[in-house]
Amino acid sequence: MTTSSRGAHRTPAVLVLEDGRIFRGRAYGAVGATFGEAVFSTGMTGYQETLTDPSYHRQVVVMTAPHIGNTGINDEDMESKRIWVSGYVVRDPARVPSNWRSTRTLDDELAAQGVVGISGVDTRALTRHLRERGAMRVGIFSGNALPDEGTMLAEVRQAPEMSGADLSAEVATTEAYVVPAIGDKKFTVAAVDLGIKGMTPHRMAERGIEVHVLPATATVEDVYAVEPDGVFFSNGPGDPSTADHPVSVMQGVLERGTPLFGICFGNQILGRALGFGTFKLKYGHRGINQPVQDRTTGKVEVTAHNHGFAVDAPLDQVSETPYGRAEVSHVCLNDNVVEGLQLLDRPAFSVQYHPEAAAGPHDAAYLFDRFVNLMEGQRA
Repeated sequence: MTTSSRGAHRTPAVLVLEDGRIFRGRAYGAVGATFGEAVFSTGMTGYQETLTDPSYHRQVVVMTAPHIGNTGINDEDMESKRIWVSGYVVRDPARVPSNWRSTRTLDDELAAQGVVGISGVDTRALTRHLRERGAMRVGIFSGNALPDEGTMLAEVRQAPEMSGADLSAEVATTEAYVVPAIGDKKFTVAAVDLGIKGMTPHRMAERGIEVHVLPATATVEDVYAVEPDGVFFSNGPGDPSTADHPVSVMQGVLERGTPLFGICFGNQILGRALGFGTFKLKYGHRGINQPVQDRTTGKVEVTAHNHGFAVDAPLDQVSETPYGRAEVSHVCLNDNVVEGLQLLDRPAFSVQYHPEAAAGPHDAAYLFDRFVNLMEGQRA
């Protein structure tokens, strides 16, 4: 239950982690109570894209940059039709936004969409705690929803965990829709929506691709009903170990040899389809400044991430799979986490990060061209 942010900056708020650590601050956005998985994002900008990214469903996002809300909110930079984060944690929210595109404040937007937040928190200390102890369940309480500490901790520990969560169908479209190609149409792509960001089909449309966005429940028959030149599997929230249906659909695509591209959750789906396992990272990768090496070129890219799970695949050898040879194509230089996969005998590849990153960086935008090249090669 939430209420308006009018006077919320004076309302006491408390953040309670499942291990008992407590942070006190002031209400930001809506007043009330919320629960989710506490994660931190290292981006200094792009908060509007973060908030509206469906991959953050059921997560309470801690912003490591201290000043948030400086550029307000506009109607152009949304990655979906709503805010998906369960809660929002900032240190020093902007009192007055300053940007020519701004139409309203971040505080008001959070309140309007019922997103409970907290400000005035030592986000550096909170981030260090999450790095040391790992991502965990959390609750934010303010206003009339502020009970005693014991009750708050008990409620946090009763909240569902992210491990084992099957969330894609909760954020995906329920009806198929089409994003037309910009300019001359060159290809048709079937995009399975597991929590797709709006910029992704736009990046494909810029390259002459007509994108048919399909629900997460789409079958192999639904995919091929649009007569695709290529198939795309999107980002999305939740534990990939629960995604048996998308894995089955992807295996059907691999069997037919149709060019295939996956991003983020789509990378984990490809990993599972090839027979690799997945695992939960201690605190995940989230932000717009993660270094990744493209092993196919040796190039290092600064990339945008949002994932708490990863593929368990061997880094330094080619693996035999039911669909031919596969290898790790990209790796995170901070911790050697798998950041991309590619098949050597079929036209299929994926990355764990976000080449469509609207707020930047754009180092990895070439991956959409790589997808186009696969479709051109198949057509030839």
